[in-house]
Amino acid sequence: MQDNENRLELTRRHILGLGAGALVSLAATPSWALVHKIGERSLSFEHLNTSETLSVVYWAEGRYVPQGLHEINHLLRDYRTDETKTIDPRLLDILFSLKYRLDTNNPFQVISGYRSPQTNAMLRRHSHSVAKNSLHMKGMAIDIRVKGHKPSQVAGAARELKLGGVGTYRRFVHVDAGDVRVWRG
Repeated sequence: MQDNENRLELTRRHILGLGAGALVSLAATPSWALVHKIGERSLSFEHLNTSETLSVVYWAEGRYVPQGLHEINHLLRDYRTDETKTIDPRLLDILFSLKYRLDTNNPFQVISGYRSPQTNAMLRRHSHSVAKNSLHMKGMAIDIRVKGHKPSQVAGAARELKLGGVGTYRRFVHVDAGDVRVWRG
């Protein structure tokens, strides 16, 4: 009954003036709409370079959980320099939506989260696919894998969200909270 009431309320809101554009937007990204209805958001990570794991609630009772964000910031630090950066909560919400789009409880296997400018410059010297002004340096990007899903499947699900940048590489997927764009690396 509660779900029917929520759907009715959403329908009333649209009728009262949110407009067809908002309805089309919600229909195009049901996982994103779902993010805003769930009372608690959690993510699980397995960092492939440090062997660290984390399962954490990062949003509850209508707000981001500072301790959960702190733990995520630490796990996604630049493991080469041990520097941390605040990870953009929009990236976490994209990952949360991606988890539902993939219908998985497996952790995100992290290849790269935050990168210091020094680490980014070093990686750039070794690979033409590393951007000079990478969003990794702003805490807005992550390179991931998900057990049980090919990188092409993860990238396809991320593209369907239409919430940020998605780069498909042979062994991982880049997801970021920047402008919507796609590429192959």
